[in-house]
Parts: sequence; structure tokens; C-alpha cells
Amino acid sequence: MQTKIKTRSPWLRFITIAICVFMIGPMFLSAYAGLINNYSVGLKSGFTLRWLIEVWEVYGSTVGWSITLALLCVLCTLLLGVPCAYALARSQSKWANAFEELLTLPVAIPGLASALALILAYGQISAFRQSFGFILVGHVIFTLPFMVRTVSSALQKHELYAIEEAARTLGASFLRRFIGVIIPAVFPAIVAGSMMVFTLSIGEFNLTWMLHTPLTRTLPVGLADSYASMRVEIGSAYTLVFFMVILPVLLIMQGVANYVQKKYGN
Repeated sequence: MQTKIKTRSPWLRFITIAICVFMIGPMFLSAYAGLINNYSVGLKSGFTLRWLIEVWEVYGSTVGWSITLALLCVLCTLLLGVPCAYALARSQSKWANAFEELLTLPVAIPGLASALALILAYGQISAFRQSFGFILVGHVIFTLPFMVRTVSSALQKHELYAIEEAARTLGASFLRRFIGVIIPAVFPAIVAGSMMVFTLSIGEFNLTWMLHTPLTRTLPVGLADSYASMRVEIGSAYTLVFFMVILPVLLIMQGVANYVQKKYGN
């Protein structure tokens, strides 16, 4: 005799809605503050796009650079992280686990400490120090462990070992096995890792704040500068700009992830 488990509990719905309101409510309040003339007066002051226009004129350049940096960070972590994940997953060495733990050090220590280490190591190269490439290196170091861990977990499936061994037995070279067998098999994990890297890179502040220059600001750094203006409407308008930029990108990436999961997922 089968028993049906009641999954639509009113209490579960209430708790879910309460948590959503608790987390998302302040974001809507911040967006509202960026669309009125004077937050202390409230709706009586009237709605305006003045603060959004002002923020875009001063900090608009940070939008393109932030998205570009995040996409380049995804590309670099793919080129470095996927082969590294494969090597760690297939390694029989006792040092493989130790090396994987070392990769997580940039995540375990504060971003300011990682940034300071990069400045001490490469800060004397002025052209590099004053470019967005310096920030990109910091973002890659910070996000690489997430790509490696995500892909490495997918590579450790027993079925994948059998498929790879069958391809090797049939005479496929390592490069052909890697591109034709391994990559398609773990493609959903690669997409998931890419989404994680993108969101972490575009929202990273602590490390970027130390590595940036007045000419190499990103969205989070510009957001901090707008908060320092001591005008709550400007800071809120910048937050609204941040949402307007990042939410469509995340929705597109989520759509791609869902498509890949349906096509390649088990």
C-alpha cells in the first residue's frame, strides 16, 4: 500500500515567502530610494530618473569593464581549471589532495590579503599594475578553485571512467578522448562552474578594491564610491543600475544552463 506524502504544507509556503521577503525586500527598498527625489521626504518628493542619469554619467564605464572582466575570468578558469580538474581527478599521487587544498587558499584567506600579496609580487611592473589585467589575475586566482572543484567532482563518476577506458581501448588518443568524451560528459558541470565564476567575479569587491586604480574601477568599486558620496539616493540608484545590468545576464546564463542540462544531463 502506497502512502502519499503531503508536500504542500501551508507552513512551508509561509516560511518560504517570509524568507524571500526578508532577503529581497531590502533590495526593492534600495531600488525605490534611487527613484525618488528625496528619500527622507518619501513619495511626496516625487519620482525621478535624475539619480540614475547621474550615476550612469559618472560610473557608466564600470559596467562594460565589469562584464568584460567577468567573461575573461570565465575563459581563463576554463582554460586552466578544466585540465587541472582532470589531472587531479585522475591522479594517483598522494600529493593530489594536498595540491587541491592549496588551490582553495585564496578563498580561505581574506581577499585583501591575496591582493596585498599580488601587489608585493607584481606591483613594480607599472604597466601591468595600472591595467585591468592586474585585476583579472586576482579574479582568476580567487575563482579558479570553484571551477576546479565543480568539474573535478563530475569527473569522478565511475561511468565516466568506463567510457574513457573504452575510448582508449578503441585507439582514441588522449586529446580526442578529452575533447570528444570528457568535455561533453561533464559539460553541465562546466556550465555550472562558469556561472559561479561569472557571478563571483562581477560582484567581487575586497580584492578588486585593493587592486584597482582610479582608471580601472569595476561595478562594486564604483558602488562603494557612490556610497561614499553620502547621498543615499545616489548609492541606491547605483544599486538599481547594478541590478539592471546583472539580472538579465544571470537570466540568460541560467537559460543556457537549463538548456545544457536538458541536452546533456542524465
